[in-house]
Amino acid sequence: MSTAVPSGLFFLPVVLVSAILGLLTVTVTANAPHLVHRRFEYKYSFKPPYLAQKDGTVPFWEYGGNAIASSENVRIAPSLRSQKGAIWTKQKTNFDWWEVDIVFRVSGRGRIGADGLAFWYTTEKGDYAGDVFGSSDRWVGLGIFFDSFDNDNKHNNPYISAVLNDGTKKFDHQNDGSTQLLSGCLRDFRNKPFPTRAKIEYYNNILTVLFHNGMTNNDQDYEMCFRAENVVLPKNGHFGLSAATGGLADDHDVFHFLTTSLHIPGQVKEEPAPDQDQAKLTQEYQDYQKKLELQKEEYRKEHPEEKDEMDNWFEDYNARELRQIWEAQTATHDQLRALHSKLDEVIGRQERTLGLLSVQAGQGMPPPQVQQQPQQGVPQLGASGGIQRNEVDALLQNQNLMVQTIREIRSIIGEVHARTDSILTNQARAPTAQIQGGSYDMQQLVSEMRDGLNQVKQGVAGVSHKLQQPNAQGQVQCPTQNCVGTTIFLATIVVHLLLVIGYNIYRDSRDAQAKKFY
Repeated sequence: MSTAVPSGLFFLPVVLVSAILGLLTVTVTANAPHLVHRRFEYKYSFKPPYLAQKDGTVPFWEYGGNAIASSENVRIAPSLRSQKGAIWTKQKTNFDWWEVDIVFRVSGRGRIGADGLAFWYTTEKGDYAGDVFGSSDRWVGLGIFFDSFDNDNKHNNPYISAVLNDGTKKFDHQNDGSTQLLSGCLRDFRNKPFPTRAKIEYYNNILTVLFHNGMTNNDQDYEMCFRAENVVLPKNGHFGLSAATGGLADDHDVFHFLTTSLHIPGQVKEEPAPDQDQAKLTQEYQDYQKKLELQKEEYRKEHPEEKDEMDNWFEDYNARELRQIWEAQTATHDQLRALHSKLDEVIGRQERTLGLLSVQAGQGMPPPQVQQQPQQGVPQLGASGGIQRNEVDALLQNQNLMVQTIREIRSIIGEVHARTDSILTNQARAPTAQIQGGSYDMQQLVSEMRDGLNQVKQGVAGVSHKLQQPNAQGQVQCPTQNCVGTTIFLATIVVHLLLVIGYNIYRDSRDAQAKKFY
């Protein structure tokens, strides 16, 4: 029997879905102005490998002073005294907001380093041997200093600080720039197992500095250093890095300097390549194609017997996909076969175990021949040749009691060892042990040994009492050749204790003889 459904029930979900989509659209539209368009700026960046060319130059950058550029990094200042160096971009920026990711390492043999590394964003390039971390003073723009030397003796270094300058202020070296500080944080960046990182972002007049302490190899393990608002920087500036050493010296190495421009969506217009450059690239590509065809013709003329089998060198997309599917199915089939064999083995072992513990009597098996004499408390095979359930329970109880007894004996032995160690420690710490010839300490040692032996006797007596109980006689029986008697056990412990006492007396006499020479 069919049931009619009102049409309003279908209309209600449609209305709800439309409302949710509308809310999502409004949310995305409202948040759209806050999205940031990012573009990597290769002309303001450098990174390995081949960071420096064969002639020693870094593309789009220029360096001087004591800076050294290699294929893997730029050593701004080496670990020698009174060294200064810097590296600057050749061109000014053509974007307002940016983010710079710096990967560097400051390392040295001294406990304290000097002087530090500096990041610059200024209207003009600074000097290569200036007074402020290797660059010029009275700059116009931003300087972020990774200061590793404590000039003001306040024990607040290494320190990361940001200082703004309009070209009229002279940097306060005596106070490490604390009187001109915009913001900063106390972070240690020297001699870390991994390179340290700093991410500097300037967007909508907000300056944010994130720091990676170099203790992990995770390149996303950043922490906030500081965030400053209402920071106004000049337009179209130069990026730069500088470093300096003084009486103390560190190696100041920079591995990556990656610049990303930040734009509001819709404001970025990709500039097409000029017609002249486009024509030049097109002509180079055509010349390369012609050269390649000529080389192919020459090779065919020199090797006429060889056929063109280039098609056999490449695999069709469909054939490759089928091959991958077949390999995956084959591997799955092999794994299933191995699991099936393991499962058969487990089932066979289970069946053999169940056959040994079968409760039923007589399955065509002859009764087993028992060679040794039956002992009291040891469960024997039934008359029918099978193991009964009560016998299995007796075996389990016997095993549990043996385990418990072994644990008690082990605890007693551990207590004896602990007491022996404590006695030896107390004797070693006693200040008069060597002077008095060991009379007082030996009496105390003998008394503690006597107490320990008494406790061992009590523990062994308790264990033997448990073993002699009527209900335990039928459950616990020691093997004939493996059990240790109480007398042998106590004798062994006494011998060990006598050896310890003799060793202590011998060591005291040796120490007393050695002190005669002082």
